[in-house]
Amino acid sequence: MEKKNISKKTLSPKRAPKKEKQPLAPNKLLLLVTVVPRKKAEYFVDLIQSFECNVQLNVTAFGTSGLFGLGNDIEKQTIFSVVRHDLTPKIMTTLQEKFATVKGAKGLAFTVPLSGMIGVLAYQFLSNKQ
Repeated sequence: MEKKNISKKTLSPKRAPKKEKQPLAPNKLLLLVTVVPRKKAEYFVDLIQSFECNVQLNVTAFGTSGLFGLGNDIEKQTIFSVVRHDLTPKIMTTLQEKFATVKGAKGLAFTVPLSGMIGVLAYQFLSNKQ
């Protein structure tokens, strides 16, 4: 009987080439906090929503006028919005322009990074990605 030399290479199953793993969260999410006069709140909610923002919370804010120098109007609204990191520069630039040009719409805006998210579907909904 003749012995055949079989290499281990021929016995191993064929493997598909490794694909590079895509990051689980390609777009980081930020919480955008915007303080505006109550009369202009609906305008700013619609403006922020035009930047693919799916979730916003609009609450009454008292006492922000003297603290932030927003004028004598004590009736303010605070808008909390979840926005994508890649859209933040456009949003902030647009808000800055509107604060300067729209009459009676003086306000402030800043972002806070979100460090974690539970659930892929929740992330996809908040980042507006399918």
